[in-house]
Amino acid sequence: MRKIFTLLLLLAITSLKAQVVINELDSDTDGVDDLEFVELKTDNPYTSLDGYVLVFFNGSTSGNDSSYYTIDLDGFTSDINGLFVIGSMGVSPVPQYFISDNTIQNGADAVAIYQGDDFDFPEGTQATTINLIDALVYDTNDADDTGLMNLLGVSVQINEDENNNKDFESIQRNNDGTYFVGAPTPRQLNDGSGVILNGVSINVNATEYNEGDTFPIQFTTQQNVTGSDLTITFSLSNGGFDASDFSGSTSVTIPQGQNSATTNITIIDDNDDEGDEELIIAMDPLPNEYVELNNNILIRVVDNDYTVAAWGTPVNPTYTEVESSAPVGYYNSLDGESGQGLRDALQAIIAEEGVVRAQTYTDVYDILEEADQNPANSNEVWLVYTEQGRPKLDRQTSSDNTSTWNREHTYPRSRGGFYSIEEDDIADGINVYWNTTADSLRHGNSDVHALRAVDGPENSSRGNQFYGPTEYTGPANTQGSFRGDVARSILYMAIRYNDLDVVNGYPDGNVGEFGDLATLLQWHQNDPPDDFEMNRNNVIYNWQMNRNPFIDQPELVDYIWGLQAGQTWDQELSTQENKFTEIKIFPNPTAAELNIVGVNGDYQIEIFSILGNKVYSKKATGNITINPELSSGVYLVKINTTTSSKVQKVIVR
Repeated sequence: MRKIFTLLLLLAITSLKAQVVINELDSDTDGVDDLEFVELKTDNPYTSLDGYVLVFFNGSTSGNDSSYYTIDLDGFTSDINGLFVIGSMGVSPVPQYFISDNTIQNGADAVAIYQGDDFDFPEGTQATTINLIDALVYDTNDADDTGLMNLLGVSVQINEDENNNKDFESIQRNNDGTYFVGAPTPRQLNDGSGVILNGVSINVNATEYNEGDTFPIQFTTQQNVTGSDLTITFSLSNGGFDASDFSGSTSVTIPQGQNSATTNITIIDDNDDEGDEELIIAMDPLPNEYVELNNNILIRVVDNDYTVAAWGTPVNPTYTEVESSAPVGYYNSLDGESGQGLRDALQAIIAEEGVVRAQTYTDVYDILEEADQNPANSNEVWLVYTEQGRPKLDRQTSSDNTSTWNREHTYPRSRGGFYSIEEDDIADGINVYWNTTADSLRHGNSDVHALRAVDGPENSSRGNQFYGPTEYTGPANTQGSFRGDVARSILYMAIRYNDLDVVNGYPDGNVGEFGDLATLLQWHQNDPPDDFEMNRNNVIYNWQMNRNPFIDQPELVDYIWGLQAGQTWDQELSTQENKFTEIKIFPNPTAAELNIVGVNGDYQIEIFSILGNKVYSKKATGNITINPELSSGVYLVKINTTTSSKVQKVIVR
C-alpha cells in the first residue's frame, strides 16, 4: 500500500511540474527593447495560474545569479490555446500582463516558474531548484553562465541572437522540450497548431485632437466575422478625462461577413482650463476566438483654454509684474554682516533646520510643472537652454528622451555628490517632506532652486559640464536667456550646502567644487532676475520654505563674491538710499543695445565716457531699449529721476 501511495504522489508531482512551462522568450530588440515578452503555456486551455510566480534572474557578476524582477501569477488564466503572455505595450497581439519597456535583461540571464508567491523572491534572492517548475537560461551572444545553469538544474543555455537578427528572433520551445530560435509568435502556438484567433485592431487617423474636434475610431478584424455579429465595447476614460469630456457611442458592432465598424467621438469644448489631457481607447475583453492586436491607444486632447501669464518668458522678459512673496523681515538678520559672517547669516536663513523642507526627487516633476510653467501657455513647461515651451504631458518616462523634457541639475549630481534613495521614487506631495540642514548634502538632489525643466537630448548634451566659454554656454542660435538664472542657482547651492563651493576655472575631479566663478558672476550681471525667475522663486518657497536670495536681493552676489566682498551689508540703508535696486541695465557687456527696465515715471538717461565726457543723453518713460551707437570701451550709465539716481558701469564691445 505504501508503494502505491508513493507512486501516486510522484505522478501528482510530475503532473504539476508539467502543467505550465516557458514557451517563448524575446528579451532583446533594437532600440529601447520595447517589444519584450515571455510566453507561458499550460497543458490545457483556460488553466488558472494561481500558486505560481515568474522570477527573472540576473546572471551578471554584480547580479550574483539573483532575482531582479518577480511577477505573482495569482488571478490569471491562460487563453483558449493555453497561452499567457507577459510583455511590453508594443507587443502585438496584446499581452495579458504588461511590463515596462526594457524590463527583461538581455543575458546571460534566466527566467523561471516556481510554486509560490512574489514575497518568496525578494530582490536579490539567488536562483534555486526548490519549488522550481520550469526554467530557461538564455543569452544574447554571451558566454554560458554555468553557475546560473547549475543553480537552476539546466544543462543548456540558449542564445536568442544566434542569427544576429534582434527584431525578428525569439527563443521558442518545441513540443519535446528543446528550443529553437525563430520569428516571434506571441499568443500563437509555436508549431502553428491550435485555434487561430481573429485579430482585432483599433485604428485612428491621428494621435492628437483639440477640444471641439470630432474624430472616428475604426475597429477592424483580420478575417471577416463569422458565426454571430461581433460587438465591441470600449472606454476612453483616463485620469481626469471622463464621460463628461466627450460624446458618442462607446460600442460598435461588426456584422457577420464584414470586418470593420466605426464610431465617431466628439471632444467637448468645456471652456475650462483643465490643461492638456490624454484619453485611452481601451477595448473590453473580447470573445474567446478573438484577440486584441493593439489596445490602450493614447490620444492627446489639447486644451484650448490655456492661460497666459501677466509676465513674459525668459526671451521676452518683464521685470515688475511679479512681487517677491518673502515674508517681511526675511533677510533682516543679514544687516550689519560682512565677509564670512554674511555668508553664515545667509545660510542660516535658507538652510534653517525645522523650517526648510526637502521633497522627493519625484515630487520635483510636480514642482517644475508649476515653477517652470510657460508664461505664454499654461499647458507647457519652459525649457532651460533651448528656450522653448513643451507640453507638460511630454515628460520623459522611458529611456527614450526624444521630444521629451526631464529634470536638469544646474549643479550636476556627479559634481556635488548628490544621490537618490528608494523613497525618492515616490511623489508624496507638498505635505510630506524631510527635515533638512546645511549638512544635508544628499537633499541637493531634489533642491528645485537648482533644478530646471530641460529638453531631454539637450540634458544629455550638457552632461556634467561646467558653465563657461570652454565648457557649456548653451545651444547655438539661442539668446542665452538662461545664463543669469543658472548662475544664481549655482551661487545659491554654494551657500545653502556645506561642502559645496564655486571657484574660478574648471576644477579637475574635485567633488563639491564647481566653475567657472568669473563666468557665473558675469552671467549674473548681464542677465538680471526677471518676473519668470521671481515667480519661480515664489513657487519653490511654497514647497521648500526657503528662497534663492540672489533673486530677491541680486546685490548680495557682489557683497559675497564681487567688488563689495568684505563690505558691510545694510539692507535698510541700501533700500533707503537706492530706490533703484529694481532698475536693470543690460546686457553688460553689450554689442550695441541697452535695455533699461524697472523705472517708474519719467527719467533722464545720461552716458559718460570713462574720462567723464557726456556722450549720450535721452529723456524716457518706463521700460526702454536704446542704441546709443557707442564705440568699444567702458562707460558710466546714469539714470536720473526727480528724487534719485543710479549709476552703472557698462562695457561696450
